Amino acid sequence: MFGSFTGLTNPTGSDWGERLLNTVASKTIRYLFTQSESVEVFVQCHPSSKLLQGSIDSFKMSGRGLVIRNDFRAEEVSFETDAVAIDFSGVLSGKLTLKQPTQAVAHVTLSEADINHAFKAELVKKRLVNLSLPDLTYISGGELVSFEAVQLQLLSNNRVQIWAKANLSNGELVPISLSATIMIERRRRLAFCNPKFEADMVPESQRDISQSLSIALAQILDRMVDLERFDLDGITMRLNRLETQGKQLIFSGYAQIDRIPASS
Repeated sequence: MFGSFTGLTNPTGSDWGERLLNTVASKTIRYLFTQSESVEVFVQCHPSSKLLQGSIDSFKMSGRGLVIRNDFRAEEVSFETDAVAIDFSGVLSGKLTLKQPTQAVAHVTLSEADINHAFKAELVKKRLVNLSLPDLTYISGGELVSFEAVQLQLLSNNRVQIWAKANLSNGELVPISLSATIMIERRRRLAFCNPKFEADMVPESQRDISQSLSIALAQILDRMVDLERFDLDGITMRLNRLETQGKQLIFSGYAQIDRIPASS
């Protein structure tokens, strides 16, 4: 299932306890993801004797090509905790158990390609097809509306360009073109703010209806992208900021880790 799976090499002088914990943690964390290209774990504990009491100075994880729920891929995910209390007896039997919840600084990087792949996922597509929202049926004359072939381009200054086709269920396809600013709302939701219709990409004969449908799509996306739908087992993400950098969208925040899921 996994392309590769590695643990970070411990620095000289690390004892068998840290190496064992790194191995167990790596094996456990991979079960959070449907697929991964690499996962690296480094546990630090000085003096090493504290590990026998279950006390760890820091825990770091860095992963690449991590897939959540089959369709949602992250280019990179990393988190780092401060001191953590674990059940060391469980480590000896191959299990990693927290004695109490902890928080970690977290960073997530999404690529433009992965974002566009997510628009093809069933969880997303079902929220964009056969829509009967009053604002949409008013525009379509009572017909159901579906948004298809959604494509997103990352721009500078946290802006995005979005293209799509609106199917009005009567055979008419209306091209959609808009730009918007993406922001974090309530530390959980991705908001599409200040949508602007981009008329140059739409035939003149369809610009009036395309403008209305473009703004409607922005409002639908604004209500749709909530990170709690993508929480990992036992781990909840909270975001502080985002930034577009070239073809990447970078989030930073923290992870509330209540428990480590059991591996099989």
